[in-house]
Amino acid sequence: QVQLAESGGGLVQAGGSLRLSCAASERTVSSYAMGWFRQPPGKERLFVAAISRSGGISYYADSVKGRFTVSRDNTENTVYLQMNSLKPEDTAIYYCASSVTVGQVRSGNVRYWGQGTQVTVSS
Repeated sequence: QVQLAESGGGLVQAGGSLRLSCAASERTVSSYAMGWFRQPPGKERLFVAAISRSGGISYYADSVKGRFTVSRDNTENTVYLQMNSLKPEDTAIYYCASSVTVGQVRSGNVRYWGQGTQVTVSS
C-alpha cells in the first residue's frame, strides 16, 4: 500500500505561481507512474498531468499545457506540479495519483490517491 501526501496548496492571486509536492511513503515509488488530478467545487475530478516512472514521458490536460509542469525526484520519493500563470478557473482540490503505467494514470485508472490539497486562485 503506497500512501501519498500532497502539500503546497494555498491562496494565490491570478497570474501567480504555486508548486505542489506529493511525497510517497515507500521507496518503491520509482516503480509507479505518477500524476495529478483536480476537482473544482461542485464538479468531477479531472486529469491534470501525468509522468512516467523514469520521468521521460509526461502528459498534460489541454487546459494547463504551457503553464503547468510535472516532475519527479525518485531519490526523494516526491512528485511535483509547478503551476504558473494561475487563473481563477484553476481553483480546485488537487490530488496526487499513482498507478503502474503513465497511460493508466492518464486515463484515470488510478491505484493510489492522496488526500488532496486545496488551491484557490483569486481574481
